[in-house]
Amino acid sequence: MEYKDDLIRYRINKSEGTIEEAELAIENNKLSLAENRIYYSIFYIVSALALKYDFSTSKHSTLMGWFNQGMVKTEKIDISFGKTYARAFEKRKKADYDDYITFSSEEVKLDLENAKKFVNRIKSFIIEEK
Repeated sequence: MEYKDDLIRYRINKSEGTIEEAELAIENNKLSLAENRIYYSIFYIVSALALKYDFSTSKHSTLMGWFNQGMVKTEKIDISFGKTYARAFEKRKKADYDDYITFSSEEVKLDLENAKKFVNRIKSFIIEEK
């Protein structure tokens, strides 16, 4: 149990550190990189939540499906967070794989604020559910 709790804390910290990386990317006008880091901040916090429930996967879409089925559909987490997760996933794919993709600074800053809300909400949920 202690190992599991340590790993959950590690993933929470990794999520928060990735938010900081997104902020630095925005400051340096690396907006595609920022979108990548925004998504991964969400991915890491959801993987911490999943571990709490003894769920593990290496597939991004499987983790998102678990989150939507187990957290959003059951109304443990508001649907808006499911939408934030899905948008971040799509933007990360575009940022990483599409050619000539551009994001506006305002758009990325809004995505970052949504990711911060997401990470804070899921972190609170993890702590509340102990």
